[in-house]
Amino acid sequence: MPSAVGRGLAGFELRPRKGRCGPQAATAAGPEGVAEVAARSPKQPAGGSRCFEAACRWALLALVTLLSFATRFHRLDQPPHVCWDETHFGKMGSYYINRTFFFDVHPPLGKMLIGLAGYLSGYDGTFMFQKPGDKYEHHSYVGMRGFCAFLGSLLVPLAYLTVLELSRSLPAALLAAALLTFDTGCLTLSQYILLDPILMFFIMAAMLSMVKYNSCAARPFSAPWWFWLSLTGINLAGALGVKFVGLFIILQVGWNTVADLWHLLGDLSLSLVTVGKHLAARTLCLVVLPLALYTAVYAAHFLVLSKSGPGDGFFSSAFQARLSGNSLHNASIPEYLAYGSVITVKNLQMAIGYLHSHRHLYPEGIGARQQQVTTYLHKDYNNLWIVKKHNINSDHLDPSFPVEFVQHGDVIRLEHKETSRNLHSHYHEAPLTQKHYQVTGYGINGTGDSNDFWRIEVINRKHGNRVKVLRSRIRLIHVVTGCVLGSSGKVLPKWGWEQVEVTCNPYLKETLSSVWNVEDHINPRLPNISLDVLQPSFPEVLLESHMVMIRGNSGLKPKDNEFTSKPWHWPVNYQGLRFSGVNDTDFRVYLLGNPVVWWLNLASLALYLLSGSIVAVAVQRGARLPAEVEGLTQVLLRGGGQLLLGWVLHYFPFFLMGRVLYFHHYFPAMLFSSMLTAVLWDTLLRLCAWSLAPAPLAGSIHGLGVLSLLLGTAYSFYLFHPLAYGMVGPLAQDPRSPMAGLRWLESWDF
Repeated sequence: MPSAVGRGLAGFELRPRKGRCGPQAATAAGPEGVAEVAARSPKQPAGGSRCFEAACRWALLALVTLLSFATRFHRLDQPPHVCWDETHFGKMGSYYINRTFFFDVHPPLGKMLIGLAGYLSGYDGTFMFQKPGDKYEHHSYVGMRGFCAFLGSLLVPLAYLTVLELSRSLPAALLAAALLTFDTGCLTLSQYILLDPILMFFIMAAMLSMVKYNSCAARPFSAPWWFWLSLTGINLAGALGVKFVGLFIILQVGWNTVADLWHLLGDLSLSLVTVGKHLAARTLCLVVLPLALYTAVYAAHFLVLSKSGPGDGFFSSAFQARLSGNSLHNASIPEYLAYGSVITVKNLQMAIGYLHSHRHLYPEGIGARQQQVTTYLHKDYNNLWIVKKHNINSDHLDPSFPVEFVQHGDVIRLEHKETSRNLHSHYHEAPLTQKHYQVTGYGINGTGDSNDFWRIEVINRKHGNRVKVLRSRIRLIHVVTGCVLGSSGKVLPKWGWEQVEVTCNPYLKETLSSVWNVEDHINPRLPNISLDVLQPSFPEVLLESHMVMIRGNSGLKPKDNEFTSKPWHWPVNYQGLRFSGVNDTDFRVYLLGNPVVWWLNLASLALYLLSGSIVAVAVQRGARLPAEVEGLTQVLLRGGGQLLLGWVLHYFPFFLMGRVLYFHHYFPAMLFSSMLTAVLWDTLLRLCAWSLAPAPLAGSIHGLGVLSLLLGTAYSFYLFHPLAYGMVGPLAQDPRSPMAGLRWLESWDF
């Protein structure tokens, strides 16, 4: 645009248009803030042209939606066996149908919806989902895949509408829809029983709702304004209810809201009462409503999962007492701990589990080669211990001996019931935690040495008080070394069966990992009391479940030979992820983004930062834009800025995470980069066409450029679609393979 340089890129004023909500209203705020400015065109279309444009918008929306559904539902039943993480989320859907309690590191909404879809489509919850490759046979699985494919299909029209709202450009909206429709990665994630399409649906729905309510800025408190504001809050609750990474879209909406309120506060035509009303409305719809819905999801989760299951051991004894089928539910056990009792000892740190031992020994070179002692999250006979006095080997269950209760300050021995070895510690170093002492099982038939002696302390109690089952918080102090029994929380290698390390900590800091309680308590010589009084309230259950999930997430580390990836791999499409199959006789599905789409997105991010920075600096320096260009640059800066912020918020936080990461974690960010690509190239093509050719020809140049991008993405989808829909037969190295010659990067292992 040579004339633009000569005239300068002028100072322009940002003012929202007055009128109805929608494409004629103000556009959404940029990342720095203000909810205003639509793209200005030099000429307003006549009424007939507006009707024609509206018809085109709806016709194209119907077209891209139909194409999206067609690509996502094609061959949905293939392969007829478990693929990748279907083994987790299909199994969890089964748990909901069977009302069996389980533990997962993600919030429950996504799994609840999968279970509901399975139930409504005739699945009875009996398939085991044991491992990838298990055949579904007669079990109804297509309903659950179909639900995920339905939400995955809606990503395309949501992207279309979002870009249309931000850019006021049908070609840009169409290009955004095409980039997602023809991306093999989005297609693959949408066709299986996974949380990703559910999460991405709520993220995109929240984004669209946000830009829609921003477009209603000229008519605050109108019915459409309230509708889109409330719908934003509902979708925020949905995103967070599926995965905690839904927090990223909450941050984006929060940033937009704070910037909007700051702008309103600076508008002196508004009274403080009006600004207060705006604040109250956003608090109600974007804070109170999402929190209420999020809490309701958990209420339904706990109401449905009422039966004891594989997740019990992650939670406290009081939590377990509310689950039918659990040994603590409606149970009655002796109230006070006595010598001769058979007990389980549970760590009070969330997701640590029960004190456990088994017949396996520590390997050579790791402390003393004695019996392993660990913690284990599941109920097991190897969790049982017998409480004995430190200096008497008699049987305290013998009726000839009087019952003697364990008191605060007593020195005891804990004999492992299954192996008859005593809980033992010594000055050898723990297997994983340096400067802590090793804990082992030692002795024969309960006979050991003085390193088996432990002093039991009831926290906040005095000498002589009895130890209460479940309610007393106790510590076990090793008499010889003075260390305290605890768990480091570290997962042992395969020689330790990937159970959790138990150590004896010589640094007597009181932490939850060194505090225990007695849970199961068997002693036929003692009277029982009911445990109904221990059942926690809903707020306590809600808080505990979040603490367990947060700890579980932070504890997700890569296992031996497990395939993981790093965040820098993702935008460059460096390496995919195998969903199914490894050889030429298997049905092979490989998660990999369409390289043309992904590399175009990557180039567009760099180009946007460059071009956006040049325009922003020029405008800040007072350059004057020609009327034909001003609206386009506003779309680039404001609308594109919102999308860039979405990409940044959904990508860069992963660099700070210590948990194990996978390629599929990038796909929410990929949605934003695809929409940004569409806005950027539509804008640049318009600017280039305007600067190089007269008006009639400029439209043709712009249309040809957009058409080239559409055809390029469609053709690349044609080349790479076997990765998503599955292949059987020759591998990529074989010239007969449909992927022959398409392994453009050595790191692609399809």
